[in-house]
Amino acid sequence: MARPLRIEYPGAYYHVTSRGNEQKDVFKSHRDREKFLTYLESAVIRYGAVIHAWCLMSNHYHLLMETPSGNLSQIMRHINGAYTTYFNIKRKRAGHLFQGRYKSILVEADEYATELSRYIHLNPVRVGMVAKPEDYQWSSYRCYIGQSKAPEWMKADFILGYFGGNTIESKNKYRKFVEQLLDTEYDSPLKAVVASSILGSPDFVNEVSEKKLREQKDERNVPAVKALRVHPSIEMIMTKVREKLGDEKNTKNMIVYCCQKYSGAKLKDIGERFGMSDAAVSQACRRLFLKANKDPQINKMIHRLERMLDTVRS
Repeated sequence: MARPLRIEYPGAYYHVTSRGNEQKDVFKSHRDREKFLTYLESAVIRYGAVIHAWCLMSNHYHLLMETPSGNLSQIMRHINGAYTTYFNIKRKRAGHLFQGRYKSILVEADEYATELSRYIHLNPVRVGMVAKPEDYQWSSYRCYIGQSKAPEWMKADFILGYFGGNTIESKNKYRKFVEQLLDTEYDSPLKAVVASSILGSPDFVNEVSEKKLREQKDERNVPAVKALRVHPSIEMIMTKVREKLGDEKNTKNMIVYCCQKYSGAKLKDIGERFGMSDAAVSQACRRLFLKANKDPQINKMIHRLERMLDTVRS
């Protein structure tokens, strides 16, 4: 099985979820939830985690977390490992409690922190457990609106800062912000995640993916890294290929081939750019590939272009 992409660096923010194995409950009692919260506290104390928002459902949990030391894996090993040990001992069982590894989405905080906190706090409402988020005991929402005292290990100031600070007025504004989506259908902010790994603006995705690609030594088992690769535009490919080939006989077919391989654009979009159907784009690329197998000059030309475009997107 391919390894999940883990992007870790100091100061990163994440939306983290972990689900019970075979969708089974991981929290069966008040005591279970209270115990899990103690492991969040120890993750803060021992590993420097910053917990901005949380919600414990029945068979999974959500965290909005910051890692000042860039040690998400260490933090999650502690949280899930310690809780699994507790759960197994209490119920005289053995084996995995959570389904595979936790899922972490790297988040551009300034763009998505408030939206994700709302999404997390509305989880119990969305699945019909309660009518209002403040009716659910096992989330950080009550702390955000001033109905409960926030534990020392939880930090609401960052998100409340977008509403004016940690004051009564800002807490009321945050409550209104969350209640805007009550009784309405809305899209999850997680639908905008790129390559199952990053939630942020295009500039943020490009910056992070380029940094990760420089550090990643082996991409074969990390499909997400390839999905994050920054693609040259169709226009850039056209310019680069024409600089190399001029107006040679095969220039257009070479451009179409390179766009199909390197631009990341759909066949339909490539076809529209060159006045072709998506099927014609596919056929043109196949014909050029077959021709290259018989003609050493064309084969050499293709390899030259591929080396050039690999440099452009690296």
